[in-house]
Order: sequence, then C-alpha cells, then structure tokens
Amino acid sequence: MELENLTLTKQPLRTLHFFLLAMLQYLKRLARYIRSKGGLFVLLIVLVVAPGILLVVTDGLHKKEFINYAKFVLWWVSLGVASSIGLGSGLHTFVLYLGPHIALFTIKAVQCGRVDLKMAPYDTIQLKVGPSWLDKKCSEFGPPVYPASAHSVRIPVFDLLPQIQLEAVLWGIGTALGELPPYFISRAARLSGSKSKAVKELDVSTSNEDGRVTSTLNRTKRWLLSHSQHLNFFSILILASVPNPLFDLAGIMCGQFGVPFWEFFFATLIGKAIIKTHIQTLFIVSLCNNQLLYLMEKELIWIFGHIPGFSATLPSVIAKLHAAKDKYLSPPAAVSSSSQMEDKQWNFSFTFVWNSIVWLVLLNFFIKIITSTAQDYLKKQQDMEMELVSDSPAPDHSKTN
Repeated sequence: MELENLTLTKQPLRTLHFFLLAMLQYLKRLARYIRSKGGLFVLLIVLVVAPGILLVVTDGLHKKEFINYAKFVLWWVSLGVASSIGLGSGLHTFVLYLGPHIALFTIKAVQCGRVDLKMAPYDTIQLKVGPSWLDKKCSEFGPPVYPASAHSVRIPVFDLLPQIQLEAVLWGIGTALGELPPYFISRAARLSGSKSKAVKELDVSTSNEDGRVTSTLNRTKRWLLSHSQHLNFFSILILASVPNPLFDLAGIMCGQFGVPFWEFFFATLIGKAIIKTHIQTLFIVSLCNNQLLYLMEKELIWIFGHIPGFSATLPSVIAKLHAAKDKYLSPPAAVSSSSQMEDKQWNFSFTFVWNSIVWLVLLNFFIKIITSTAQDYLKKQQDMEMELVSDSPAPDHSKTN
C-alpha cells in the first residue's frame, strides 16, 4: 500500500525525495564504473570533445553545415529511440513523423515530376522546422523531369528511395538503440542471480479473467520463452526485420539467457535499420506513387468488368477515381491571399494542438519515470529492512521466565 501511494499526485514531495536519492545512488555507481574503466572513457571524451573544439575553431559555412547535419542526425535517431521505448504510451514515431514525411515527399515529387526537391539531405521535418520544399510551387524547381503519361506522373520507386533513405536509416538505427535497455536490464538480473521482472511475470499462469487478446499475447510470450534456446543471430535478425510488438521480449530473453551483446546488437541493427526500415519506406512510397494506383486501377477494372451488371457503371466509377486522384496528386492551384491566410491560421491551430498532444505524452512519460524510480528505491529500502528483521535473532523468552 505504501508503494501504491507513492505517486506524484498523492505524495509529490516524498516521491521527488526518493527520486533524487535514487538518482544520487545511480550517479555514485556511474562514478565508480568510470574510475574502473578510466582509459575507455578518456578515449570517448576525446572523440566527443575533438569535434566540439573543431566546431569552435572553424567558422563560416562549414560550421553551419556541421550544425545542420548534427541536428538532422540527432533528431531522427532520437525519434527512433522514442519509437522503441514507446514513451510509456505506445507512441510510434514512424506513424507520427517518418511515415508522413515520406508520404509528403512522394506526393510532392509526383506533383512536380521530379525528385530533386531538397536543398540538402537534412532538408526534412525537424523540431519546430519544416522542410523548405513543402510550401514551394512546382515552378520553382524547374520543368518536370518525368513526363506525364495518361494524365499522371509515374516516378520509379528506386529513384524516390535515395531521397528519403538517409533519414529512414537513421530512424532505424535509433529503434535498434532503443532495444538495448531491456537487454541490459535482463542481463544484469541474470548476472545477479535473479530473473527480470518480465520473465517472472511470464512464469505466472494466465488468469481466466484476462481477455482473449491478453491471453493470446501471454501464450505467445510463453511460447517464445520456451523456445529461447533457439535464439541466435539469424532468429534475432528475422524477429527484428518485421513489425513485431513482441521484440522487447526477445531482447529480455537474449539478456536473460546469455546471448552475446554484439550478436544481439548487430542482428537487431541490420534487421531494424536496413531490412525493416526499407520495407516500411517502400510500402509508403508505393502507396503514394501513381504506379501502385495505376496497377490497382487495372486490377479493379479487370475484376469488376467480369461482374454482371457492373460493367455499365464502370466508366463513371473510374472517372470519379481519376478525379479523386487528380485532386490529391496534381499540383495545387494558385489561391488568393485571403485563402492563404486562412490556411496558415488553420495550420497554426492544427500544429499547436498536435504539439500539445505530443508534449502531454512526453510529460506523462517523465512522470512515469519519476514515479517508477522512486517506487523502486523505496522497494529496495523495504527489502533491506525485511532482511535485517529476518536475520536478527529472536528473543529468548525462557530466560525472562
């Protein structure tokens, strides 16, 4: 009951007090670890400080470019890490940021008939900054490179892919880095001679009160746990290469059953940053490109053409589909200044609401971190007190009598 009541809403001062004590404890452990690994950390400091010194010494265009690339790399890698940890609410940054960015670039390229829209590789969606190509007119980029055929522009997928490949790979690297904490936590629990919390939960039988989805997930997790002896480079690679909500469990099992770190990390990195990322990127590009729409249109015409009574209405249906496609994939028409002001006001309000939701999710995530850290610290203190009580000798009542 004391642990359950230790929250920021019920006991804010006490929760913050235990959180600060836990952080001081972690900092002391980190200082001891740094002292034991002095040479390695000196090398890391040199590698980090040297670019900073060069950045201060140099000036002009190179400094600006370095800062732009650093922000670009940090942004997309951080989004990948955030996607793996879920920010405590299942937040998936591919759906929120990378997917829309790929879709917007593909649609813009199809509208303008060319792929050289970016002024630099870092010309993407970033924190409080939008891409320069998004609001430009197609005439500012020059004449179309890919001519229109049958009233539509079809750009080869592998011509579009290099334009958005770098940010996708960086996001994939971030997702691979985000899978390391479950591995290290489970590995630390194994080295200390205990089981991680997730493995202990799987050992408990499924309650009949659980829903069908929860029961199915628990059975799947226990099946993976029972087949953990088959975890190797290729099995981890397969699990990391497909959208897999249970990959956290794979990381926990790899740490619990002694899979070497570099084997786990390289398999995860290749699977998530190269294979899975390119599958998702190619899917979004194909979905927003006229080639996929053209193939789908041909298949629909062939299917519905063989349905009795539908072939007569097929031309009107196809015309409506073409009108809808032209509305979203044709270059935008010129609008008046008043309409532009209304659009900007609407975009501002939408951006404000969207950013507010994201910041609320982040705030909720940090609150959960503070609460969980404070409760873990209190739990350890309670365990130590219980050990002292159990180890203390019982009073001898026979002497008193």
